Order: sequence, then structure tokens, then C-alpha cells
Amino acid sequence: MAEQVKNNEKVALSPVERIKTASEGLRGTLKESLTNQLTGALYEDDQSLIKFHGMYQQDDRDRREERTAKKLEWLFSYMIRLRLPGGFLSPEQWVALHEVAGEHSTGTIKITTRQTVQLHGILKSHIKPTISDFNLAKLDSIAACGDVNRNVTCSAHPNESEIHEQVFAFADKISVMALPKTRSYYEIWLDEEKLAEKTEDDPLYQDRYLPRKFKIGIAIPPNNDVDVLTNDVGLIAVIENNKLIGFNIAAGGGLSSTHGNPNTYARLATVLGFVTVEQTLKAVYEVITIQRDYGNRSDRKLARLKYTIDRLTVEGLKEELKKRCGFELGEIKPYSFTSRKDHYGWKKNHQGKWYFTLFVENGRVLDDEQVAMKTALLEIAKTGKANFRFTGNQNVIIADVLEADKPTIEKILKEFKLDEHTANAGALRKNAMACVAFNTCPLALAEAQRYLPTLIDKIEPILAKHGLQDDEIILRMTGCPNGCGRSPAAEIGFVGTAYGQYNLHIGGDREGERLNTKYKDSLNEEEILTILDELFEVYSKERNSGETFGDFSQRKWILN
Repeated sequence: MAEQVKNNEKVALSPVERIKTASEGLRGTLKESLTNQLTGALYEDDQSLIKFHGMYQQDDRDRREERTAKKLEWLFSYMIRLRLPGGFLSPEQWVALHEVAGEHSTGTIKITTRQTVQLHGILKSHIKPTISDFNLAKLDSIAACGDVNRNVTCSAHPNESEIHEQVFAFADKISVMALPKTRSYYEIWLDEEKLAEKTEDDPLYQDRYLPRKFKIGIAIPPNNDVDVLTNDVGLIAVIENNKLIGFNIAAGGGLSSTHGNPNTYARLATVLGFVTVEQTLKAVYEVITIQRDYGNRSDRKLARLKYTIDRLTVEGLKEELKKRCGFELGEIKPYSFTSRKDHYGWKKNHQGKWYFTLFVENGRVLDDEQVAMKTALLEIAKTGKANFRFTGNQNVIIADVLEADKPTIEKILKEFKLDEHTANAGALRKNAMACVAFNTCPLALAEAQRYLPTLIDKIEPILAKHGLQDDEIILRMTGCPNGCGRSPAAEIGFVGTAYGQYNLHIGGDREGERLNTKYKDSLNEEEILTILDELFEVYSKERNSGETFGDFSQRKWILN
């Protein structure tokens, strides 16, 4: 049995570690799995490996009993997530995405909390055609999941800074630097010939890859729209005299935990120091290698970088980083976050280009009885007059529109009432977020994206009752404690404990620099609404001028 040495003692590695090292560069038996027509599922080991290729095997949990009873193996399906550093798509790529979604998936385009998109409900026989179609549009899903660096996020709106593009470029630089070197993706999904029998050398990941997933985000103060401190590595842009001089680098963020396991916890990243533009890639690379070498490979629940840092200590991490980089981090440069939100509606940047941020509830782009959003965005893409940028809050920016082309885009927005859809959404709804949860996530204990809109329908009248309807409270919901909807970093967070029941957390700040705290356990909807009514009443009467709900909650109920 494979072992890892910890504290001078040998401990057994988790089963996933064996699968990775024996996979021959993430190839495994995926080709054989794909040709097995007796089942819609993959062989067991391949279900772990396929994540590194940007996919998850899933099943429809609404029909799980039916599948089990009737042995309907075809009810297995796959989610494919694209690698889109910084969340950018050209109009041609949006058209391709629309067509792929309609032909191979459920049809819904899902914007994630990490500025990319994923498609659900793809059958095994459609995986290769899906990836082939994406490849024709110069899109891929490499390393969008798995124990590697995931999609790199970056402040989305070019109006954040006149040098936004320079900062934005680091998302792609880091993504390329941290890609696995294996050609298995191209061999398995695109029928590329294998060039050599020997697995490719990969100095970064070796044959072990990382102990767990790794996330990197880049923020441009004063807006923390990417929740930069929730990442394993966060880069906070430092701009002086309109010049990017480098980044404050933070490490150790991560929001997942496990109910009933006190050894697991949410943690915000610790700001370590400053790196120049020239030092940035080296520093990020070496933080990844430290996690590769020191991360916990025996217990996946304790395998994220946050636990590695808490074992090594922050100073121990900085000393190891200095040794590997060959330079010492500089003193932290002053920075300030004042908000954590998207700029809805039309905004113009310093170049005179226009950007319309469209509200997309929980990131679900589809046509329904309220609005034909998917069709409208296709029409916009077909004009070729706008790019698309995804935000960390699951919205889409219709971007880079020239002054002369703005009337064309405005006409489509008005025709499909997307401008009204965005303008009419309430403040709470615009600042809310939910993970996928049911019916496709196998870890979900409760609903999230399918339920949160209905819950907000019932919370909004309570806010209006207390004169708080315009208060931009950040509310988030996750169907389990893994934190994919970033609920621990919200002013109000709901964490599913069982179907229809949620822990209520309060006290996070509005800027993303403080986690919330559990306030009540396992509430049903009636209890949620009653308690929020009580909390909002006290908040509306006793808050200080300019005090947010999160800050008031921290002062009134958490610290007392």
C-alpha cells in the first residue's frame, strides 16, 4: 500500500492517490470505458480521472430510485466545465457554446461561481462530440476539475481599472503555467496519436498531481468581486500612478467543511507579502509546489492548502517559499476593499467602450416564461459586435461594445426585455448566489439553485416591511457544507443539512474579509422566515448610520 511520511510516521495514502500515480498521465482506462456500451457509467477508477479532463460523472437524483429499481444505466450523464481564465468568450465562441448546449446537453448554460460555464446531462456517447465541437471553437475543459489548478478568476469588469487588461492577462498566464503537461486529453477526446510510450515529464505535478483541488483568483481593489481571499492563492493587484507594480499575494483560503467534523473548517487566505510583476508567476508556482510536497494525501477532507499552512504555520510557509523562490516577499502594500458586487446595466470604460452587466439568477442561462435569455444572448453574439465576460457572481457582461454598435445591442436587449429583467431584480436577489446542488450534485444534502429564487420571493416582503428592500445584503446558499456557492463568506449564509433544512449563518462582512458564524441549526422554511423577520426588525431599528447587516450582526449577535 502506498504511504506518505507525516511527522516521521508512515500513513496510508487515500485511494485516489493510487489512481493518479497509476494512471499513466491521466489516461487510465478511459478509452475502454468510453467504448463499453453496456453502461452509461465509466469504470470506477476512471470516474476519478475524468475530473482532470474537466468532467464529472453524475446522475439525475430526482430519478435515482427509478434508475436503481429498473437498472437504467443510461441515466448516468456527465457535466463538462470549460477552462476560461478570467471568464472571456468571443461572440463566435458564444455561438458555439449555444449550439453545443442544445445538441449535447440539457440546453441550459450554467455560469459558475468561478467565471466559467458548465453543461449538464451529457450522455457518455456525446462526450467526444462535445469536446470536438468545443475544440473547433478553440475551447477546452483541461484541468477545469480534479486535483490541479482550476479555472483562474479575475476581476471581470474593465471599468475596474484603466489597466484591467494587463491584470486580466495574468489569469491566462497562470492558467497556462499550471496546466498538466500530459497529452492524454488530446489523445482520448480528440484522437491525437500518442507520441511516445513514456509518460510526459511534468515538473510541477509530477505523477502525483496535487493532494486536492487548487484555486487562484485575482482582484483589483477596491472591488473584491472575485472573493479573492476564498482562494488557495489570491493576488491583489497593486496599482501606483496607473501602473501595475505587482501583487499582494495571499494563501490558504478555502470554504469547504464537513458537518460533524471539527477538524474541517472554512478559512480566508492570509496575505503573505508583496511580489513584483516579474516575481509573480514564480511565487504562485512555488506555492503550488509546496502544497504538492506538503499537502495531506491520506485524508482528502484535510488536503487543501489551508490545512497545510495551518500545519506549517504562516511563517513556516513564507520561509519555505523564500527558499524555493530565491527571493523574499516584500512588505504588504496598502490596499482597501469597499465592495464586492457587479456593476449592473451600462457602464463605459476609459477607452469609450460600453459594457452591459446582465443579471443571471444563479447563473442559469435558459429561455423560460419570464425571459428568453438564451435566445437573446445568441442574437447578440450573432451580431459579432460584443464579447462576453463572466463574473464571479454568476452574471454575464456583454462587453467591449463600440459606441457605434451600442444601439444594435440595446435594441436586442429591449426586444427581449433583458434590460427590464436586470433593472427590476431586487437588491437582495442581485447579490444572492447558490450552488448547483440537486438534482445533479452527488454531495448535495438540500436544494440550492432551484430553491433560492422561491425563498427570496418570500424574504423580499419581509425586507420591505422593515424598509430594507434596497439594502444590498449578500445572501448565499449551498446544498452542503462544501462551500461551492461561497456561503461562509456571505452576510447571510444558508448551508444545507438535510432536504428542506439549513443552518443559518450570519455576520460576514460586505467586502469579503470576514467569514460568517453559525447562528441557528437545521431550520425549515417557516423557521427561516420567522428568524429573518426578527433579525431584520432589530437591524432596521438599532443599526448605526451606514452599518451593514453583516457588521451589525457581528456586533449585536455574534460577539455578544
